[in-house]
Amino acid sequence: MSATIDVYADVVCPFAYIGLTRVLAHRAAIGRDDVRLRVLPWPLEVVNHEPVDGRFIAEEVAEVAPQVAPDLFTGFDPDAFPSSSLPALALTHAAYRHDDQTGEQVAMALRTALFERGLDISDADVLAGIADAHRIDGYSPEDLEAVQAEYTRGRERGVVGSPHFFTRSLSVFCPVLEIHRVEGTLDVQVDREALASLLEACFEPLES
Repeated sequence: MSATIDVYADVVCPFAYIGLTRVLAHRAAIGRDDVRLRVLPWPLEVVNHEPVDGRFIAEEVAEVAPQVAPDLFTGFDPDAFPSSSLPALALTHAAYRHDDQTGEQVAMALRTALFERGLDISDADVLAGIADAHRIDGYSPEDLEAVQAEYTRGRERGVVGSPHFFTRSLSVFCPVLEIHRVEGTLDVQVDREALASLLEACFEPLES
């Protein structure tokens, strides 16, 4: 028996990357491989009706990483920021069509490529390399259509933003971090109570 946690997130969202990484690290620490993350598309360029600004994301990373994630974003390069996240989200969807484990692995490989390796994940060669590494074909036009359809479904489910987690007992937006802007600067802290509640909900015992 297994459980699946739905997470609506954009691949270029640094807050989602932190949240996903922390949940997966906890899963590894407690040996709960029976729980999988299904990372679903929440494309910020569609939400905001304009491309995501890589320089803005770079400013967020520069402010957030030292405060709560010094182990992450080690190779982020704003000059290689993708022109669109839709191809990466479509490739993620294609990977989930293979199986949940492959989908989760590709979802995280894309984020690692962007935030740790400084790669442009809208580049066809980069996407092909990730697809080949996980033994899947590239995405199809149907996968791109599915990204839009899943985004619409997310709105119907009440998704607030990236990341939004759905467990069997919890629906919560950005539960790992407490974020405030103070005099133009981001003040970010780990919301330990909310994180504990999320982890408890994600890894609650499965019914036999």
